[in-house]
Amino acid sequence: MQTTFPRLLQKHASQRPDAPAMREKEYGIWQSLSWADLLAMVQHIAAGLHQAGLRRGEHMVVVGANRPRLYATMLAVQSLGAIPVPLYQDAAAAECVFPINNAEVRFAFAEDQEQVDKLLEIRDQCQQLERIYFDDPRGLRKYDEACLASLDELQAAGKAFVALHPEFYAAEVNRALPDDVGAMFFTSGTTGNPKGVVHTHNSLLNRARVGADFDKLTDTEEVLAYLPPAWIGQNIFSYAQWLACGYVVNCPESAATVTIDLKEIGPTYYFAPPRVFEGLLTSVMIRMEDAGAIKRNMFHYFMGIAKRVGPTLMDGKSVSTMDRLLYALGTLFVYGPLRNTLGMSRVRVAYTAGEAIGPDLFSFFRSIGINLKQLYGSTETAVFVCLQPDHEARADTVGVPCEGVEIKVADNGEILVKSPGLLKEYYKNPAATAEVLTEGGWYHTSDAGFIDANGHLKIIDRVKDVGRIKGGANDGAMFAPKYVENKLKFFQHIKEVVAYGDGRDKVCVFINIDFDAVGNWAERRNLPYAGYTDLAQKPEVYQLIKECVEKVNADLSVDTLLAGSQVSRFLVLHKELDADDGELTRTNKVRRGFIAERYDVLIDALYGGKTSQFIETQVKFEDGRTGKVSATLKIDDTKTFAPVKAAA
Repeated sequence: MQTTFPRLLQKHASQRPDAPAMREKEYGIWQSLSWADLLAMVQHIAAGLHQAGLRRGEHMVVVGANRPRLYATMLAVQSLGAIPVPLYQDAAAAECVFPINNAEVRFAFAEDQEQVDKLLEIRDQCQQLERIYFDDPRGLRKYDEACLASLDELQAAGKAFVALHPEFYAAEVNRALPDDVGAMFFTSGTTGNPKGVVHTHNSLLNRARVGADFDKLTDTEEVLAYLPPAWIGQNIFSYAQWLACGYVVNCPESAATVTIDLKEIGPTYYFAPPRVFEGLLTSVMIRMEDAGAIKRNMFHYFMGIAKRVGPTLMDGKSVSTMDRLLYALGTLFVYGPLRNTLGMSRVRVAYTAGEAIGPDLFSFFRSIGINLKQLYGSTETAVFVCLQPDHEARADTVGVPCEGVEIKVADNGEILVKSPGLLKEYYKNPAATAEVLTEGGWYHTSDAGFIDANGHLKIIDRVKDVGRIKGGANDGAMFAPKYVENKLKFFQHIKEVVAYGDGRDKVCVFINIDFDAVGNWAERRNLPYAGYTDLAQKPEVYQLIKECVEKVNADLSVDTLLAGSQVSRFLVLHKELDADDGELTRTNKVRRGFIAERYDVLIDALYGGKTSQFIETQVKFEDGRTGKVSATLKIDDTKTFAPVKAAA
């Protein structure tokens, strides 16, 4: 049944007014907000915005972390027939200019002083921005800008209006149709200005309901909302599915307390990109390496059992009585305490998406009894295109098409999708819309892949990034940079990789080490270092990374399609790739073209046969200051392997 976001809010408030809708941790204490209280808050904010002049069809920016009043503001905007536009809270001020001007935004919600300062900084470039409403007043007492007002003031004005016009809110909500625009999300802008992805209430809620039905989600689920609300992945899990199912969304106190809050809440439904799962595993392995010999040996023994038995049990298959007994002992002594330490003791369904996840990483979480699965989707598809059934979760696929989805593979290997969750359009960009949406209703994903014999979708890389080696022993061989990058990132000591090779005679890569993991590794070997740049250039670290690269080369040598993508040379960058420096998008995707321009001298050195190269790079610090980081980077050759021919 088609509906809208505000109508779902009304339904929950009517059917279970006193049930908790959201919780927020403030000053170390969890505070609950019921559905009835949330509805009243939304009514008052909506009435206040109406009085201030927000009109049907207009856009309103919301920028901040997950907070009940941010979600309430989004619902209030939708209740008036206007369109919420969430922006990344860690974006630099300049990155907000295009979305605000493109969407002709007059009203903005800012969580706190940091976000207010950001919006005030760009007001000269966004002349139409009339009003900024803030949630957290700390630090804003002496601000006297006429455009600035607190959400408390807005709510108070709206409450008075509702008292005089009690029928106003319901009448506004009833005017909205499921096919009206419900929200707009801006893409990460990897190759230029971001595009506004326009979604209707129905496209978002249809996919939310399909995903909920697939995993039998109910109103008893507990979810921790800790990723940026501007990312559609977080928005679907903690906003669209929240309203579709009526479960409880919990907002952590801050980014620094997420790990603690995760343990306290014990979510039953969990979502994170692979990078988060990599961080969790890295922290576990660091702690185990620092543990006593008995504890460490017990951990490794039972993890060997888990690796052999756990995935089989998770897939619903039988194992021997002895293996079942050993796994039960492992659960008592290792897996259970480990799940509790990770905050996942109650997780019934966990998903990862956004990037490929390493087989070992994927297997680790499933082996200790966490039902980790993969999904496939994008901003343009309202996330849910493919999902993995409980007993068919594999690291090398992204699942089967979910309800309502059709998939076909174009002649060039591109995945085409037809789904009720497709975007309506790119805002004010008919040319870009026409590029991705065909007249037949098919969406061009730009991903290359294929459907395997079991009906599961496999993704290779972005179509535009799949290239060919030119010249040398591997002339004409396929090159898939993301595939190579992801295989290298499966190692806990490697955080980020940028691979080059299209149109060249060999593959070379830039590598970022994981500072925490490699730092711990160095400390256990009494290897002194003075910071990231110093540690990254240690000969011992280069040898460590070289071993990882050569293991990947050995794996690639048995891959019929990609044996020619083995890495011939590498260097470890002197700084971590950073979104503030333009090297990553706000969703932590590598901007390969920008990096190639910025570090062209390093690429020339890699392909020119040099053994070292000096580089000086301007960086932006968290407080807005700029500085320079320089180093002479070592360049190393790696062993490659002859392709292994398949048996006849």
